[in-house]
Amino acid sequence: MSEIINRVAQSKLMTFDLEDYYPKGERKVLDIKDWLYEGFILREKEFRAHIEAEDWSAYQDCFVALYCSSDAIIPGWAYMLTSSRLVPFAKKVVVGDLDALETSLYQTILEQLDVTDFADKPVIIKGCSNKPVPENAYIMAVAKIQQVAKSVMYGEACSSVPIFKKK
Repeated sequence: MSEIINRVAQSKLMTFDLEDYYPKGERKVLDIKDWLYEGFILREKEFRAHIEAEDWSAYQDCFVALYCSSDAIIPGWAYMLTSSRLVPFAKKVVVGDLDALETSLYQTILEQLDVTDFADKPVIIKGCSNKPVPENAYIMAVAKIQQVAKSVMYGEACSSVPIFKKK
């Protein structure tokens, strides 16, 4: 009987798991809809009163997604004013939903990522994750890794989908 050989373990295939780079920290969503008259009209005086009444320390060391869940038209200064109060407390503030926040966090991480270890090697970007890794993070990862890798695949070693191969 011949010995079973694990060819995946012996290959030069490198696995890149975006979940390994997931930033630790609480995520919070700040919906300014409740600060608008009838949820739709921004009245500056009332809006500023809500800004002054808010307990900004509740956002200490959090990642904050700032948005409005109603169809109101929000002027840029309203987000700027709100974020100016959040900045001393929050780790990061973005205008948008949680997916926009996660995308922004990964963009910062991936822009600073050193990918020289992947040079001229086959790389598989792990597909499944237990953390909320946004789809945009996978696009940013392949764009970064394909600059140096021999090839890029998506999925698991046992069932991967070819994405890129250097010519």
